[in-house]
Amino acid sequence: MEWLNYHHLLYFWVVAREGSIARASETLRLAQPTISGQIHALEDSLGEKLFHRSGRNLVLTDVGRLVYGYAEDIFSLGREMMDVLRGRPTGRPMRLLVGVADVVPKLIAFRLLEPALRMKEPLQIVCQENRSEQLFADLAKHALDLVITDAPLQPGMRVRAYNHLLGECAATVFAKPSLANKLRRNFPQSLDGTPFLLPSAGSTLRLSLDHWFETQGIRPNVRGEFQDSALMKVFGQEGHGCFVAPSVIEDEIRHLYHVAVVGRVEELVERFFAVSVERKLKHPAVVAISNAAREGLFTGGALRRTAAAD
Repeated sequence: MEWLNYHHLLYFWVVAREGSIARASETLRLAQPTISGQIHALEDSLGEKLFHRSGRNLVLTDVGRLVYGYAEDIFSLGREMMDVLRGRPTGRPMRLLVGVADVVPKLIAFRLLEPALRMKEPLQIVCQENRSEQLFADLAKHALDLVITDAPLQPGMRVRAYNHLLGECAATVFAKPSLANKLRRNFPQSLDGTPFLLPSAGSTLRLSLDHWFETQGIRPNVRGEFQDSALMKVFGQEGHGCFVAPSVIEDEIRHLYHVAVVGRVEELVERFFAVSVERKLKHPAVVAISNAAREGLFTGGALRRTAAAD
């Protein structure tokens, strides 16, 4: 029986992923001749060339692409095993490294993550906030266990991860009570020409809002655009315009920001995803987050429950 040398396969996989032996040398902290020798040994054992040169870069051959696909699966399973083992009780608090996309409302992020802290096993959550693209890159490097975002990882992105739909809900329009009372009559047409505070251009919610305004024939008076949804709510609290937020946190927003509901928009569906390297969720804290979202936060009322999408 022929045995595969997994050290050789690992060096090949890193070189293929990094695109050159020089960059792989920095990642592996090994001399370039050592890596070259290991790859030649792998090619000799397989009886096939895995790379050909294109300028200064190494390009995978047809066989190389086939071997790389298997290597991806092999090392992905190895990472999953380590993730599961890291999640076992060891006498020290389990750590959960979470990336929260900057477009996700803080109240939603809290409601999603808080159930993990109620587990019997002690847990330490380490949260990082950034753009989804950067968080996905960190996830690919295994610097994160999980990314909470409002849009799934797209197939074109070079990140091997899986989307797990936590839930979806409608959106609610809020405003200062005096303004909300005026706008509630004849909603949503009453929003035409009304001062409005919008999420930043390009965000998932903004694209949905723009489409909804167009279909309703509404032209809001845009008073501000915000990347930080919490800052947008503060401006709304002070009466500078209406704003939109997920209906599942409607009560919290009314109480925290002293605003009132103008109306609810069932056509505006906000979705929230957990993106992880696990095809099937195994990390105990991530499982707790997913279960609580589907069975608690996103149930009833404005929610249209949906099964998880991988």
